[in-house]
Amino acid sequence: MKKAIDFKIEKKLEGYLGRAGILKTSHGEILTPSFVVVGTKGTVKSLTPEQLKDLGTPVVLANTYHLYLQPGDELVRDAGGLHKFMNWDGPMMTDSGGFQVFSLGVAYGKELSKVVSVTDPSLLIPERSTVEDGVPRLATIGNDGVSFRSHIDGSLHYITPEKSIEIQHNLGADIIFAFDECTSPTENDRYQEEALSRTHAWAKRSLIKHKELEENKTEFPQALFGIVQGGRKEELRRKSAQVIGAMDFDGFGIGGSFAKEDMSSAVKWVNEELPEGKPRHLLGIGEPEDLFSGVENGVDLFDCVGPTRIARNGTLFTKSGKINILNAKFVNDFNNIEKDCGCYTCKNYTKAYLSHLFRAKEMLGATLSSIHNVYFITELVKKMRQAIIDGTFEEYKKEFFHEYKK
Repeated sequence: MKKAIDFKIEKKLEGYLGRAGILKTSHGEILTPSFVVVGTKGTVKSLTPEQLKDLGTPVVLANTYHLYLQPGDELVRDAGGLHKFMNWDGPMMTDSGGFQVFSLGVAYGKELSKVVSVTDPSLLIPERSTVEDGVPRLATIGNDGVSFRSHIDGSLHYITPEKSIEIQHNLGADIIFAFDECTSPTENDRYQEEALSRTHAWAKRSLIKHKELEENKTEFPQALFGIVQGGRKEELRRKSAQVIGAMDFDGFGIGGSFAKEDMSSAVKWVNEELPEGKPRHLLGIGEPEDLFSGVENGVDLFDCVGPTRIARNGTLFTKSGKINILNAKFVNDFNNIEKDCGCYTCKNYTKAYLSHLFRAKEMLGATLSSIHNVYFITELVKKMRQAIIDGTFEEYKKEFFHEYKK
């Protein structure tokens, strides 16, 4: 049977865990490290698949939970799979739905992110059982799976590891993920250990179901990545990496919650334990500083909704840091966002025009801003890869942050 993926390391980053590689899938090659653009519902908001191709987007990631609810994974299967349904012929990934365990559970109705600062007061919550916030949760976790109410119509659903894998097989992405529990950064150590045991048990069940479904495949085999959890504790992160790394997965995701200040340490702990010859994906991370530290510490793939989400709100990446195009100073600024940027937006439009579009609430503003931000982040990671190959990564990083202000 044809292999789902093939991964080869081309060059290692001296003094670090980082590497440049080539990841081959049934729908094309991904040169790693690489940024994965998120198309949650089978679409990258405000952009067409053709625009993504023009931007050099190597791979897109869709959301299992959202597509299960709408339009339904069986409909996507009957349409010929998600590649055909959304007219994307390049590599594709789907997540497991595990993040929604977090976002619809403990995080529902709150300003709680999977990445927080160590000074965030939410980290001071001592016990999950003492939190009485009055906000109903849409997801309830049990040892066998997760029951949740649809955020669309309130209907009740139950997702098990086996169900998640079945949905992802119906969607047909090149790379899929094992079902896991993404814990909140506010959880105590006892709960983190309990959730970790559950994630490891779910990983085994995901793998068994995946292999069963793969036996009947005639084309486009799918790769399954196991997800490492463990929160902020080194002991738990290393334990999870050892347990998941010993299973017969095609690659690995690094998931869960982080404190911003120790994210790079947590990623390093994990990648020191995982098998070197398989690809590693850092889930939900996309800020430039985090991309650099992730690459240094052995991450091959990143995904994040951030670049397109902030673009739709008028925030744009530049070499000197982010700008908000709604600021008054841009109303009469007839320069491009960046002089030497190669994206379609910078070649053809001024900051004044983008400012006008956002102030007038025109949809084109979101499109032009998303084009720029996707290009900026995609090119940034491509340049990191080239710097690894050229042996100039340290110089490139220093040069970038000399100008870029967080």
